[in-house]
Amino acid sequence: MKSIRHVSARRSLPLAVLVPAAALMAAGPSPASESGGGAGSGAGTRPTVVLVHGAWADDSGWDEVIRSLRAKGYPVVATANPLRGLTGDSAYLAARLRTIEGPVVLAAHSYGGAVITNAAAGNPKVTSLVYIAAFAPDKGETALELAAKYPGSRLSDDPGAPFPTALAAVPLSSDPADLDTYIKPDKFSDVFLSDRLAADEADALAARQHPAHVATTTQATTAVAWKTIPSWYLVATDDRTIGTDNLRFMAERAGSATVEVDAPHAVLETDPDDVTDLILRAAHVSRPALAATGAGNGAAAVGGMAVLAVAGGTALVVRSHRA
Repeated sequence: MKSIRHVSARRSLPLAVLVPAAALMAAGPSPASESGGGAGSGAGTRPTVVLVHGAWADDSGWDEVIRSLRAKGYPVVATANPLRGLTGDSAYLAARLRTIEGPVVLAAHSYGGAVITNAAAGNPKVTSLVYIAAFAPDKGETALELAAKYPGSRLSDDPGAPFPTALAAVPLSSDPADLDTYIKPDKFSDVFLSDRLAADEADALAARQHPAHVATTTQATTAVAWKTIPSWYLVATDDRTIGTDNLRFMAERAGSATVEVDAPHAVLETDPDDVTDLILRAAHVSRPALAATGAGNGAAAVGGMAVLAVAGGTALVVRSHRA
């Protein structure tokens, strides 16, 4: 796996990306060497960046990212995610993608990662996948089991409880599985934001949560886009919703180009510049060669970053602190 690990507070310093030495010849132009053109696009054509939010949030979480991408000249669509269940949500996104002309960079946060994993499979217009502290499931997996693979999630402080203790349930019918869920207001800042925002900001986000049906976490993945489409991954190192070790597991398994940021699960709210930066890298880098474990193990040229050729792909950790 190409690994770009960085622990940050506010402004990024140049990082380093690790690629196999033999792969450097395949690297495409960097942002510094081209004024336009996205992954897989023709000269002067920028891909449309499609943004997908996750559970207990809405598309307003992308506001800062949208402004930054548009300032760079990228068309952006922040699509609504119904949060009704993985099957239906994925079908909705797949339909929306069919209405967009030209190449697409598809980025998602949290549960939205499971949605893009299913929705983008088989779509040749999607040139890059960007997972922002997001689920990247394999076939047959659910979000619920992935969040429980390694410790780190604080959605439940009682592993034996039949329902996550940090969540409030709203019954929708007599069917006990027909439930909407919210993060309890007194748990929201800790679980979703790692107490990184001021109390009034955290309270506002908690108040406008978009409910997620339990089917978002219990329906299994049926198609896996990251096996055929190159992927990038932002690991939040203080993720208390999915769990940081679970993020690392999914990023490594997908062979994603990975950056680590000292941030909570809701990194969109606390560190939008890091999120924008990774999306821009995915938009500028030429399509890497595919590998058996994922689509992102080939070469990548990342603008503004030192590229190190290391035989065998030995892991490299670069820590940069921001002023």
